[in-house]
Formats: sequence, structure tokens, C-alpha cells
Amino acid sequence: MSEALTPETPEAVLDEAADEAGEEEPIKQRKNGLYPGVSDELAESMKSGWADTELRGLAPIAQAEHTAARRAALSARFPGERLVIPAGNLKTRSNDTEYPFRASVEYAYLTGNLTEDGVLVLEPAAEGHKATIYLLPRSNRENGEFWLSGQGELWVGRRHSLAEAEQLYGIPASDVRELPAALKEATGPVRVVRGYDASIEAALTDKVTGEHDDELRVFLSEARLVKDEFEAGELQKAVDSTVRGFEDVVKVLDKAEATSERFIEGTFFLRARVEGNDIGYGSICASGPHACTLHWVRNDGPVRSGDLLLLDAGVETHTLYTADVTRTLPVNGTYSEIQKKIYDAVYDAQEAGIAAVKPGAKYRDFHDAAQHVLAERLVEWGLLEGPVERVLELGLQRRWTLHGTGHMLGMDVHDCAAARTETYVEGTLEPGMCLTVEPGLYFQADDLTVPEEYRGIGVRIEDDLLVTEDGNRNLSAGLPRRSDEVEAWMASLKG
Repeated sequence: MSEALTPETPEAVLDEAADEAGEEEPIKQRKNGLYPGVSDELAESMKSGWADTELRGLAPIAQAEHTAARRAALSARFPGERLVIPAGNLKTRSNDTEYPFRASVEYAYLTGNLTEDGVLVLEPAAEGHKATIYLLPRSNRENGEFWLSGQGELWVGRRHSLAEAEQLYGIPASDVRELPAALKEATGPVRVVRGYDASIEAALTDKVTGEHDDELRVFLSEARLVKDEFEAGELQKAVDSTVRGFEDVVKVLDKAEATSERFIEGTFFLRARVEGNDIGYGSICASGPHACTLHWVRNDGPVRSGDLLLLDAGVETHTLYTADVTRTLPVNGTYSEIQKKIYDAVYDAQEAGIAAVKPGAKYRDFHDAAQHVLAERLVEWGLLEGPVERVLELGLQRRWTLHGTGHMLGMDVHDCAAARTETYVEGTLEPGMCLTVEPGLYFQADDLTVPEEYRGIGVRIEDDLLVTEDGNRNLSAGLPRRSDEVEAWMASLKG
């Protein structure tokens, strides 16, 4: 990583840059740089000789029509109120390096813009609201920001100009550096999505309340419960790439055996970065008894022939929609008798859960259906004393099933999390909802209540379901689920 040129930039240059950029502080400089300073001649040279790179005639982003409709729904819900939705800021990883930026879901959902420091503001108008997207403009060439600042164009890449942003997102654009001062002077009711931008919240500190702000977040969470046509298409793209990522992993299991779970993690990550924006969440590459740890993301264990590999992973698209798929695979390509017994029980439970996903059904129905099957098997195997209804009433199966059978899916892997309980867990399924169905059985390696042959075996099967008018569509049907089909699929890939 290159060392910045900026440590000893003359104060006069920095002060001028700060004044022209409207900043209170000079451009931040890195200590211990190798250049003694910036000569007047160099500073003058850097101001000129650059081609006009403004982009004109840009087409709107693919989801612009949908984001406009979402903003209209938001406007109708909160008439007469100023609404402020930030994207968030860069977060420091260590010293002067930052984590990759990911815009807040609320902001991305309403704008389609994914850059840091952006803020969407809906100002009350005579009819509805006037939307403005506040962004950082292109870094300034006159004051040297574009090459002196660590976030300047020559260091981190070109930003869109405000004029370009207006074309892309279909929203009037303004300089975000002017927004905090404007918000401090704002009057009337205001709501802000909290937790993303401290400077915006500080500007509104005497104008907002936590209760009112929570209502805004809840509305935006519930708005995402039903996906529009664009969102459903993005989720299918995410799943399709994920299917290819799982195929990639199966093809290199021999290399994973020679190294560790990290090889599996890296293999899937390559597919996610080539075809999408990133992974949607930390990949769970759990081999052997690690499969019994629900969110095993250390991925530093051995991969052994004869063990199971629980791979729970999802590609995130460039528009931030993520898949969430799990398969539990025999590393050597063939399930042992006890592995198949447990796997087939989970498969049967998932089949029951999937069958319960349909419009008009209660959200809980798929969970209850899957849990009933798992409880039946645990009673049949003598691990629990029946009847099954007693087991379910007391939740005794949870010792080995642990988690719920699914969740909403979208721009967050656990999407719509701020929705009210009555509209989510206690709600009714509608066409356009997307959820996972993912039952599991996990027999911990130190569980003395089960026969030794069960211990250290964890199985989860997870698919992404889109509720349709007449039932559901399994977006991840491209990956085999039945045990014999999994074995045949793995054999064909290993070739």
C-alpha cells in the first residue's frame, strides 16, 4: 500500500484547501512521510492540465423507478415531517486503513446509491415531500484535495459529480458538507435513522426523539417485507452465484483436506467477489464437530475425509441483496449410515417446512411443520420421551435443533429485523416475501445424553423461498438437497 504524499504539506496550502472545501479542519496529513513539503510550483502544476472527464447523458440506475416508488410510500406515511436517512461513514480498521464501506440498508433501499457519507433528506412540501440526495462532490482540483487528501480522487478513485448523481438516481443532489449546518437551522418535526452518521445526529440532537425515530426505522423495515420485481430478480442473481460458489467448493475439497476450512472460505469468497459485491455475511465453513457451532466463522479447522462439511454461505449482489444457502456435504462424497440417518431427518423436516410456505399461511407455520418432524424423529430414536406434542409444548427438541427454522431475506441476511412482531413473526405470508427454510440437528461432541455415534454430527439444509401467488418458488433449487442426489452431484463435479 503506497505511502501518502501529504505529511508535510505547507500550512498555507492546507488552510486554503480547508477554506475552499468548506471544512473546519485542514486536510488530514499522515505523520512520518518522506516528502519535505509541496513547492508552490508543484501545487500550481497540479491545478491544471487535466482533461474534462464529466460524464453526460447517463442512464438512470436499473432500480430508479422502484426507489422512487419507495420514497413515495415513505412520504405518504410521514406527511409534514422532515425525514433524514444517512448512508453512514467509513469505519477505521486500524490506524489509517478503513473497512470496506457498505451503505445502510435504509439509505440504499430508498436511493440505490452506495457511497459513504451520503444522506437522503425528504423535506415537507405542499404535496408530499421534496427529496434531495446529499453527497460528497468530486474531490476539488483547485485546492489540491484530489491528490493531497487520503480520500482524494488519486488515492481512492473518482466519485460521481453531483450532476452525474442526479442523472443516475433521479434525485436532486447537493453537497453533503453543507447539510449539518442546514439541519441545525431546520424547524418542524424531524425523524432520522439513527446509528449511521454521528455528525447528522448531532446536528439534529435537539429536534428528534428516539421514539419517533424508531417508528421511521420500523416502517422502513416493514416496507421491505414484500419484495418488488426488481428485488426478486436480484435475490435470484445472488442465489445463482451462490450455487456456482458451492460447486467451486466441491471441486476443490481435496485441497481443503490438505489445508483447512480456510481454503473453502477463500474459494467461495472468490466467486462472491467476481460475480457480486461481496459475501452477504461471514461464510460458515464448518467441518466435523464445528458443524455443531451455529455461526462457526473462524474457519480454521481441519477438513477430513469421513466428516461432514456444513457450508452456509451467500453471495451479495452489487445492489446489496444476499443469498443465504446451506448444504451439509460428506467430504469424501458419501454419507455414512449415521450421517445419512440424521441428514434425511433434516431433509424431511425441510420438505415439511417448504410445503407450508404459501400465501395466506401464518409465518410460523413452516417453523412448526419442520419442528414437528424433527421432534418425531428424536422420539423415534429414543432420545426424547413422547408424545411428540409434549416434546413440542416443552420445547425439548431445542437441545438439538437450537434455532428457528428461518427468517426473512433481502438486503440484510436477517432482513426486516426491526419490523413489529405482529407483522413479522405473528404475521401472514404474502406473495413477494422471501424467506429461508433451514431446519437443523446438532449433536455436540460432548453431549453425553446421546449415543456416541451421534456426537459431533451437525446437519443443516437451507434454501431461499419466494412466496408466489400459488405457493412458493425455491430460488436455490439449483443445488441438490436429497442425500442420494447430493452424492451424485458431488461425484459429477469431482469427475
